[in-house]
Amino acid sequence: MEENLLPQETSDNDRIIQVNIEEQMKTAYIDYSMSVIVGRALPDVRDGFKPVHRRVLFAMNELGNNSNKPYKKSARIVGEVMGKYHPHGDSAIYDTLVRMAQEWSLRYTLVDGQGNFGNQDGDDAAAMRYTEARLQKLAESMLQDIEKETVDFQPNFDDSLEEPSVLPTRIPQLLVNGSSGIAVGMATNMMPHNLSEVVDGCIAYIDNRDITIDDLMQYVKAPDFPTGGIIFGMEGIKQGFHTGRGRVVLRGKCTVETKNSGREQIIINEVPYQVNRDALTNRIGQLVNDKVIEGIAHVNNESNMREGTRIVVTLKREAVSQVVINQLFKYTELQTSYGINNVAIVKGRPRILNLKDLISEFIEFRMEVVIRRAKYELRKARERAHILQGYLIALDHLDEVISLIRNSSTPEAAKDGLINAGWGIDEIQAKAILELRLQRLTGMERDKIKEEFDQLMILINRLEELLGNEGLRYDLIKTELLEVKEKFGDKRKTEIQYMADEMSIEDLIEQEDVVITISHLGYIKRTSATEYRQQRRGGRGAIGSKTRQEDFVEHLFVASTHDTMMFFTEKGRCYWLKVYEIPEGEKQAKGRAIQNLIQLPQDDKVRTIIDVKKLSDKEFVESHYIILCTKKGIIKKTLLEEFSRPRANGVNAITIVEGDELLEAKMTDGNSEIMLAIKSGRAIRFPEEKVRATGRGAIGVTGIELEEEKDEVIGMICVNREDTTKTVLVVSEKGFGKRTPVDEYRITNRGGKGVKTINVTEKTGQLVGIMDVQEKEDLIITCKSGITLRTAVSSIKESGRATQGVTLIKLDNSDEIAAISKIEEKEEVEEETAEMAEGDETATGEENAGPDAAGDTTDTTEEPTENN
Repeated sequence: MEENLLPQETSDNDRIIQVNIEEQMKTAYIDYSMSVIVGRALPDVRDGFKPVHRRVLFAMNELGNNSNKPYKKSARIVGEVMGKYHPHGDSAIYDTLVRMAQEWSLRYTLVDGQGNFGNQDGDDAAAMRYTEARLQKLAESMLQDIEKETVDFQPNFDDSLEEPSVLPTRIPQLLVNGSSGIAVGMATNMMPHNLSEVVDGCIAYIDNRDITIDDLMQYVKAPDFPTGGIIFGMEGIKQGFHTGRGRVVLRGKCTVETKNSGREQIIINEVPYQVNRDALTNRIGQLVNDKVIEGIAHVNNESNMREGTRIVVTLKREAVSQVVINQLFKYTELQTSYGINNVAIVKGRPRILNLKDLISEFIEFRMEVVIRRAKYELRKARERAHILQGYLIALDHLDEVISLIRNSSTPEAAKDGLINAGWGIDEIQAKAILELRLQRLTGMERDKIKEEFDQLMILINRLEELLGNEGLRYDLIKTELLEVKEKFGDKRKTEIQYMADEMSIEDLIEQEDVVITISHLGYIKRTSATEYRQQRRGGRGAIGSKTRQEDFVEHLFVASTHDTMMFFTEKGRCYWLKVYEIPEGEKQAKGRAIQNLIQLPQDDKVRTIIDVKKLSDKEFVESHYIILCTKKGIIKKTLLEEFSRPRANGVNAITIVEGDELLEAKMTDGNSEIMLAIKSGRAIRFPEEKVRATGRGAIGVTGIELEEEKDEVIGMICVNREDTTKTVLVVSEKGFGKRTPVDEYRITNRGGKGVKTINVTEKTGQLVGIMDVQEKEDLIITCKSGITLRTAVSSIKESGRATQGVTLIKLDNSDEIAAISKIEEKEEVEEETAEMAEGDETATGEENAGPDAAGDTTDTTEEPTENN
């Protein structure tokens, strides 16, 4: 057989590994993605830095390039970073260094730059060989304790050195300076915030780990940009705080100035964050040329390093400045929006974070740093204490130690001799003793060793206590945060402007007590309660409101600016108005016609008002009632819930029969006793349960029987039966009044005649008012002439039902009391003491109250003329 001499074909298939290209691409791309995400583009939630920032600051610290040392060339710093830690090119490192030194780029700069580091007009920094830099004190706080094993170190790119995986920052850097970066498949855009606000938020979280995001927003109000500006609207920011994704609308800050020629100029003093001033100026000029914006004659960027931002927009003579400003907001970067996208690396994984997450992660990291630092300091303190203890043992046996060392042939023999001498010295202590300098053997040095040992034992005990008590660790974190705030905190640069449709105006209204006055002809105003000064009982009073001759103050009461006022009219209608919506006026001012504030018909007028603090509280309105009474003695009870939906044109509260009109409205909790008083001097008291609740359209039931046709109800009070501090105050039209305990009025059925409440005579005049009062309250009496008097309820002494009472205010012959009101005495009011003669003219508010007339201030001794 012929032999086949052709060489055998060999195959390399055994060296080729078959792989699925789809799987290989997927794996390789995921590896690349994670490298970019974790190692380049996204910040770590703990210290808020990307690797390049962390490496620049760490390298500067290792170079000794601190804030109290001379500047070093930027090229030197860049070379150090690139050669040891960050092998990605010098331009990337220098750009990072420059940005950390620009006060318009970072809210709190981390690098102190010397030289040309660029400007807001888009000019680049000088080359790195020309500029110099060193660390800011703030950055040093981020590197503090790094040598105390507070953070993990990892090998650098060539395994020749180690670099920190995170900085042990004391500053919540991620919230304070923000961050932005584009990774693979994800990006981050975090806004800067005010350091003082963030620290306050962190402390609030430490005090209450269950705090809500809305509560945290009381401290961290909104982003705070290094270039200032005005945040326009909070809804997007609130969404960002709650979800980690939102939107910030930022406007530049403008003022309008008038030139000597009469032309107006718009001066732009602050531009939005990261807006190029030259580009903005050019954009405005382009829009003017294209006739998109009318009314601008000239625009110029006059900004400089010394005076800061100043862009001058000169207007044409016919232009309206506010219209032009609105056009600039619409068409230029003078109004810019930023997307909030809070993505950061948390425990090696990218995660979207809300405000509470950012704060809690930082506090958790600080807790870890504090624990690791304490363990390191404890270990070092114990090691040092151990050596000092060996020194003290050696000093106690000094002669023997010296003799042993002198007789030893080698250091090793001396060391073994010390260990085996029976004094309890170990190898570490023996070695330290052999290295001890002779000068430490003096008496003074021995005292220093003993003092150092005692101090170390105190430190060791404190560190052990710190490690064993979480509360102490949180207190330490708070203390260090407050130190940071004290050292680096400042005021907000960016203002916050709420949009009309996203906030309640109450947020801008200061909550305070005000006096509401309504005149007989329907003029209303509110005045600060402090304008009504207190006078002694029996004084002449002060002018409280300037009214027309035939007008007088009919209603006067006190309410908070945040309350809701419910106005009830003579015809039984109910209207609503917020107290802050009532026009403010001085004490002597006339006020504003109430028809201009509520849709009140011309033939109707406000008769009574109720002050409600919680109209939007469902539980409150379902547990309270409105009690209504008319002049003819009809009474009605309706659930407050039926009045909890305000309508512009009002609602029907009670059906009024012909010849009658609504007199009073009171709010109760269903546990009160009702008292009605009539002109002739009688009053009735009966439980609230005697009146069942009905709907708004009902007529009501009889409350008190009127014997004479001309007689009518003058007032109603509702006293909670559990309240024993109240007394019944009645006032007659000639200025007499008195207080009587509630129990002197016996309880009867609804619809009876009642009992005598004041002895009505020609001198006292008919009964005009009844009120439930406490001694801590003040009484404000208003006359038809416009005079008011404020006096303490406690100055009116208690007396029996059927007595005449005492003089509350001296009236001219033609004057009468129009209204009485009470106010709780919350501020100290100086009582007037000077006397006033009886024949003096009406007081103007500066004159003082005089003593009571002899016959006017004593109670009469007449006995009741009717059965009890």
